[in-house]
Amino acid sequence: MIISSKNKVIYSGTGRRKTSIARVNIIPGSGKLTINGIPGESYLQFSPNYLRISRAALNILGLDKEYDIYVKTEGGGLTGQADAIRLGLARALCNINPENRLTLKSQGLLSRDSRIKERKKYGLRKARKAPQYSKR
Repeated sequence: MIISSKNKVIYSGTGRRKTSIARVNIIPGSGKLTINGIPGESYLQFSPNYLRISRAALNILGLDKEYDIYVKTEGGGLTGQADAIRLGLARALCNINPENRLTLKSQGLLSRDSRIKERKKYGLRKARKAPQYSKR
C-alpha cells in the first residue's frame, strides 16, 4: 500500500506472528528505526538478535541507510514482535520495487509463520496434558 502525504511517499506492510501484529511504514531517509514512538534499539532492549531479525530484509537488499522505519506493534512478546516487523518490512519493500520480491522470497522473508497456540480441550489440563491416570 502506497500513501502519499506532503510530498513524502510512505510504503506500508503488515506482519503477523503468533499474537503479534506489526504495521510497518517506511519512508526514504537515513535508516532510523522507531517502534511505538520509541527508538527501536531501546524498544528491543538493545538485543542484537532482535535488531538483526527486524532489519533482515533491508540488510539482504543492501538498503540499510536508505529508509526510515516507523512501526506500530501490539500483542505478544519481543520475539513475536520482531518477527512480525521482519515480515511487515519485507512486504513494504515489495511495494517499493516488485523485483525485491524474488530476493526476499528466496530468503524466506515473505512467508508467514502460522504457528499459534493450540486451544485447551475439555477434560484436559492444557491443550494435550491429561490428568494422571489411576488404575485403582
